[in-house]
Amino acid sequence: MSKNKYVCDCNMVHKEVVNNTVQKMPDADTLIKIAEFYKIIGDPTRCKIISALLINPMCVCDLCNVLCMSKSSVSHQLTKMRENKILKCEKKGKEVYYSLEDEHIKYIFTTTAEHIKHEVLL
Repeated sequence: MSKNKYVCDCNMVHKEVVNNTVQKMPDADTLIKIAEFYKIIGDPTRCKIISALLINPMCVCDLCNVLCMSKSSVSHQLTKMRENKILKCEKKGKEVYYSLEDEHIKYIFTTTAEHIKHEVLL
């Protein structure tokens, strides 16, 4: 009997389960892109930006005030997020407004937040 309750005590491979799983898993390139996506949104500052933009589209100056950060720091984060298709921007006169790229970003972020809150309630 194993000392760890999370370690299987048998040496039997369930071939049908393994084959079925391997066939349905995303390919290596897709998994790499998923990991890169989570690296981008995994930064606390970028999470704050997403959280703010879930509420309102904002220009850099407004985001700086919300985040209590310098314009260059916020701009750097916005550029990285825009390059990775997390955010989009729209120019209105001299101002540039940032918003989430699409509903997928909103869904991923809000679902993650719900999961975190769910864990706390357990």
